[in-house]
Amino acid sequence: MSKFLLFGLIFYIIGNPFIAIIVLFLIFYLLDRRFVGVFPSITKPFKRMRSISKNRQQIALNPNDVTSKFDLARLLIERKKYREAQQILVSIESSYDHSAEYWDMVGTTEIHQGQLEQGEQHTLHATKLNPKVKYGQPYLRLASAYKDKDQAKALQYVEKFQDIQSSSSESFYYLGLVYGKLGRKDDSKEAYRQSIDVYRSLPKYKKRQERRWAVRSFFRKLL
Repeated sequence: MSKFLLFGLIFYIIGNPFIAIIVLFLIFYLLDRRFVGVFPSITKPFKRMRSISKNRQQIALNPNDVTSKFDLARLLIERKKYREAQQILVSIESSYDHSAEYWDMVGTTEIHQGQLEQGEQHTLHATKLNPKVKYGQPYLRLASAYKDKDQAKALQYVEKFQDIQSSSSESFYYLGLVYGKLGRKDDSKEAYRQSIDVYRSLPKYKKRQERRWAVRSFFRKLL
């Protein structure tokens, strides 16, 4: 009811129903970005592109700048440009040989290019260097990669993820996604329920950063 009242007020002020709908959406979007975070950021892709351009320029000026290359590879992975990211990572291996994040990135590029066994090997190497690298997300990536090829292995990786993340709304949200991909609908729904329960049990200062996962879990659970 409040949404209709708000729309009516905006329509009364503007006098155009289409513009009123756009304004209403913008209000909800801004509120979501400020307090929840379900909708994707409109500005993030542009910021990423600027960062990519900045790193390319820096590398052109200094081809030995491994820090800029590492950051560029990370940004390219976010853009799903896995082949280019892999080529950059190979060129800086000697500088990041003992970095868990580096080997996780290498494994990510390989998995997304169909090099599953090699990607698994490098991802597991990352977890050996740091069992909690990226808060256990590598295990979920492996579980997702094996969901159609080897469900037993996929479930093993889900369990390893649970060993690391047991009190995070985000972790149960991703767990629900993996169970859903495995066709385990009841377990998926239970994971989303746990995500919501964990959120409710969090102290107030922690709820802000976990709220988006609880909201997403709520809608996933309904669907």
